[in-house]
Amino acid sequence: MQDILTLAGANLLTPMILCFALGLAAALARSELSVPEAAAKALSIYLLFAIGFKGGVAVADHGLDVNLLAALVAGVILSFALPFAAFALLKALTRLSVTDAAAVAAHYGSISIVTFVTATSVLQSQGIAAEGYMVAVAAAMEAPAIISALFIVTRAGGKSEGMDAELWREILLNGSIVLLVGSFAIGLITGAEGMARIESFIVSPFQGVLCLFLLDMGLVAGRGLRGARGILTPGVLAFGLLMPVIGAATGLAAGLILGLSPGGTALMMTLAASASYIAVPAAMRVALPDANPSIYLTLSLGITFPFNLTLGIPAYVAVATALSGG
Repeated sequence: MQDILTLAGANLLTPMILCFALGLAAALARSELSVPEAAAKALSIYLLFAIGFKGGVAVADHGLDVNLLAALVAGVILSFALPFAAFALLKALTRLSVTDAAAVAAHYGSISIVTFVTATSVLQSQGIAAEGYMVAVAAAMEAPAIISALFIVTRAGGKSEGMDAELWREILLNGSIVLLVGSFAIGLITGAEGMARIESFIVSPFQGVLCLFLLDMGLVAGRGLRGARGILTPGVLAFGLLMPVIGAATGLAAGLILGLSPGGTALMMTLAASASYIAVPAAMRVALPDANPSIYLTLSLGITFPFNLTLGIPAYVAVATALSGG
């Protein structure tokens, strides 16, 4: 237990997480600090391309095998199943309507790619290896939760627009998914030779760019919390802190069953614990237009995202390292 706390404390003091804390504190203190929107978008494009490309190169080195297929299947199952657990927990802790609860549940079955990227950086800083194909698992976990949420609404008597062509287009052509999958394919095709050509751009600047991006995300999360009065009831707040722990536990079980490395298990825990705030909100606007965006965005971006970055990831890495034989 002492080793877990020591490792968690060391991970908490990484530049990436401290940059997020700086942005959060600045926003809560109403500082004028800001990151231009165009710069923030450029940073996110760089990060998505880098993580997708490096994942593709890692799979090219590793090769396509049954381990990769099993991890993909496990990720999809988790994404389908977690919204049902989230919906049940919301109905037990809050008085949210069926539509609002299902919309929130969809966010917690999908994933946050920024949380995933941060976890990979923490692992690299600790010298902990992980399976390169986990970036493919991340991409596969983006959409299934949306289908689960629509199923929940239909069965519980809520109002939805169904899975029409517009919604599928919103999901599959979401910019972050296109860039992540596309850069993964480029890395898979070009392999080690492609990496050698752009390594100075992809590898060395990565963590510095991530620091600036997380500074901006801290500012965004802090501003969201300032405007969340009346939304964050005790039950809603409890859900935002309990659900990532439940998700992490399921990710841990999946990682141990699959026999993933300590790093791979930590990433599976992080994916299951994170909540979407990019792809799913866009889909919910189309599929569940009556759901209140301030509820699901405040929870995913204002509560669970900071929790995962400051406390969750260090704990997931420590637990995975202790239980996976690292």
